[in-house]
Amino acid sequence: MSRLMHVTSGPYAPPAARRELVAVSADGARLHVEVHGEEDAPPVVLTHGWTCSTAFWAAQIRELATGHRVIAYDQRGHGRSPAADAYSTTALADDLVAVLKASLAEGERAVVAGHSMGGMTIMAAAARPEFTERAAAALLCSTGSSRLVEEALVLPVRAGRTRTRITRAVLGSRAPLGPVTPVARKVLKYATMGPGSAPDRVEACARIVHACPARVRHGWSQVLAGLDLDHGVGRLTAPTAVIGGTADRLTPIVHARGLAAALPHCVGLTELTGVGHMTPIEAPEAVTHAIRELVRLTDMKEKAS
Repeated sequence: MSRLMHVTSGPYAPPAARRELVAVSADGARLHVEVHGEEDAPPVVLTHGWTCSTAFWAAQIRELATGHRVIAYDQRGHGRSPAADAYSTTALADDLVAVLKASLAEGERAVVAGHSMGGMTIMAAAARPEFTERAAAALLCSTGSSRLVEEALVLPVRAGRTRTRITRAVLGSRAPLGPVTPVARKVLKYATMGPGSAPDRVEACARIVHACPARVRHGWSQVLAGLDLDHGVGRLTAPTAVIGGTADRLTPIVHARGLAAALPHCVGLTELTGVGHMTPIEAPEAVTHAIRELVRLTDMKEKAS
């Protein structure tokens, strides 16, 4: 079976970057960064989720590269960023700050969009001066700030200690996922996508997720199991939009609603009916539209000032 890290044709095949660079984080971790689009266009920074890579944003990159400078990076241990010794919310924040510093000019501000663990990255960095100075607006997509294991609906049983314990064990498994087979596609679709997801979208997600090394997947699962970034939500003062799928089993829609209520400057909550956790691939137009609207909002604010 093929172990390709992503599909190679169709709308979810990642486009070639205009240029690539390496951002070095606070502990020396090296992060693969891609830059797409026009050099002097408004910048958008994309940070992906657990077990994913820059390939996850292929649809958004392809659409936004006309009229925007799109910057996407691989979280440590994912894609083309080497594994590191430290997996923590501090590392997430350090890495995002390093990417912003490496890819933006002095005084330049970007719209920063994060999916799942990428949204948690934004919340982890919210209080950092390096983030607040460079983030003009933010998008939190299919994410949560705490109680991820307790609220997950991957197991169809009643909430409680038993479900939480089993969910933690399943998500934190050290076992390799193996090749992408018909059974693997069905399992991934059930756990992470809406029931109506088209086969090409399931295939795109499966290729990306199965390419994540088991050791890295396990390391980050331990961080997510104990996640508590509620304090970061209150410190995210930039205009922030929230997107969630009503069929999301990993970060159920209750998380999106809670974030929207807690954010100091929420500019909208979008609930995507029947969509699961993988919103940038399941509902690419909606996610791209939300990013465009944030760019438009920040542009209007800059012109008004």
